[in-house]
Amino acid sequence: MARRSRAARPLYVLALLLVVMYGAVGIGVATGGEDGDASFTPGLALDLEGGTQLVLTPQTEDGSEITDEDIDQAIGIIRQRVDGSGVAEAEITSQGGSNIVVAIPGEVDAATVDLITASAQMRMRTVLYTAAPGTIDPTQVIDPDAEPEDSGEVDEDGNAITTQPTFAADQVEEAAMASADTNGDGELSDQPETEPTSPSDQAWVSEQVLYDFYMLDCTLPENRTGGSDDDLDNPLVTCSDDGSLKYILGPAELTGADLSGAQMGFETSSTGAATNIPVVSMDFTSEGGDIFEEITARISQLTSPLNQFAIVLDGRVISAPQVTTTIPGGQAQISGPTGDPFTRAEATSLANQLNFGSLPITFEVQSQEQISATLGTEQLRNGLLAGLIGLVLVVIYSFFQYRGLALVTVTSLIAAFALTYGALLLLSWAQGYRLSLAGVAGLIIAIGMTADSFIVYFERIRDEVRDGRSLSAAVDHAWLRARRTIIASDAVNFLAAVVLYFLAVGGVRGFAFTLGLTTIMDLVVVVLFTHPVMRLLIRTRFYGEGHPWSGLDPVRLGVNVAAYRGRGRMRSKPEREAAATGADTRTIAQRKADERRELEAAENNVEAPQASEPEAVSVAADAHDEHDSHDSEGGTR
Repeated sequence: MARRSRAARPLYVLALLLVVMYGAVGIGVATGGEDGDASFTPGLALDLEGGTQLVLTPQTEDGSEITDEDIDQAIGIIRQRVDGSGVAEAEITSQGGSNIVVAIPGEVDAATVDLITASAQMRMRTVLYTAAPGTIDPTQVIDPDAEPEDSGEVDEDGNAITTQPTFAADQVEEAAMASADTNGDGELSDQPETEPTSPSDQAWVSEQVLYDFYMLDCTLPENRTGGSDDDLDNPLVTCSDDGSLKYILGPAELTGADLSGAQMGFETSSTGAATNIPVVSMDFTSEGGDIFEEITARISQLTSPLNQFAIVLDGRVISAPQVTTTIPGGQAQISGPTGDPFTRAEATSLANQLNFGSLPITFEVQSQEQISATLGTEQLRNGLLAGLIGLVLVVIYSFFQYRGLALVTVTSLIAAFALTYGALLLLSWAQGYRLSLAGVAGLIIAIGMTADSFIVYFERIRDEVRDGRSLSAAVDHAWLRARRTIIASDAVNFLAAVVLYFLAVGGVRGFAFTLGLTTIMDLVVVVLFTHPVMRLLIRTRFYGEGHPWSGLDPVRLGVNVAAYRGRGRMRSKPEREAAATGADTRTIAQRKADERRELEAAENNVEAPQASEPEAVSVAADAHDEHDSHDSEGGTR
């Protein structure tokens, strides 16, 4: 019973995993979920569901020509806004080099349209405060003397591992309120307590600004969406472009209109020789250059972070270089961080962002219309039909080739489908994932991949049986070898999927994503379902005794047992079959002799002598075991 329980333990883990996955989705459906989009059907992409298409035309206020680089930069900004708002599988492309086409699956609300079409403005502000990207740590407010909690675990060096206490959202809000309400009146003022003397004066930070700063979490993509039209005359609380820092910035002192251009170049040494260190050069207009000189003269005398000059594009800080000296002449140069200079690509990207920000670009909506599915439900139905046909063919082949083992194939495919479908539901709910037709193709291919894992395992079991091992031992020995082959095969498939995902665009990425997901699920199913089920089935008479329809009949697999057993005696056909399955084929006299020796050994309190050798097959199996002990360190199949 204990052995059966151990064999079934992975099945319990798999069942728990399924319960957690579908239970979470069920709770999300019942409660409406955090975003209200939990469902027992995955979201469909643009090609299968249709959606909204916007055609935008970038325009400048002064009628300046918009280059291809500006279009590319505008597409990048719109993509950042769309991705940050939680919309997945959107298509953003250039149309004729002058328009931008944004296609979003499903229904799109007015707030999303406003976010996409908002103008992308650049501001330049001085830095007042910086902090780590997360919200305020309530530990420092609620209980400054609180010690980290002991997790009860130790690291590799034997030291206790501690964890920081977790806090609910209302506790974080309470801590932010307590820290921001400096006068303790229970209200947050949006006015500075004293009159600021310059844009770099930290007196600009009112209680409300400080509260917003404490509550901002820049690790969340939705807080880095951009598209906000910030007030030029007031401080700004915002995130860095990559979410690594958050800032309180002073009022805007320069805008993109004060910048005439930017370009990537290379730093020159003190002797005037060119180096290979990329830098970004900025050229200001005449008026902008004068203002920039005043700013640098002021902040270069201050300490960090007040000596930083933040460049804000589309509501996010794209660069915040330090100023060490007054910069006259309307020209400036941005080098990379100290000890970590820009790469050529980073410098080029920053120069393009500055050039785009120097143009006060707005987006005019040329058209907004609902579009139907480009492929439609008919193609989806055909794709699912192809998958069903493939599944039926795999099942038929399994029954033809493996007979009773086909039951393991079918149930394993069902388990793989349940796991993959549950993962898609969770991803659709939590990450906004949408299934495209290319993704459906990846799921169909997974049928063959999963079946391939079974074939490797089943054939390995058969090889072990042919080599003379008993059926029960063959299942475990075959698993040791087949497991390595399956892991190696899945690792290669997963690596190919990862490379394809990061190098491809559009629908190919959807195919790569489902291919990688199903590869992981295949490995989970083989480990937690297929092998444990085989260990349980082999204990049944049907499989364990090699029934002709079990797929494990040793005689049908070609295991030969000699008819002559020595001393003029012959084996009957049932005896040869029993010997092939590893059953006890000792004669009655042999069994009685063995029992007598065991009884005598028990009475004399000595170790029982070895039982009578049942069949020559066992000798072959022992020899095989010894061979495996030497071979297991190297070969795989």
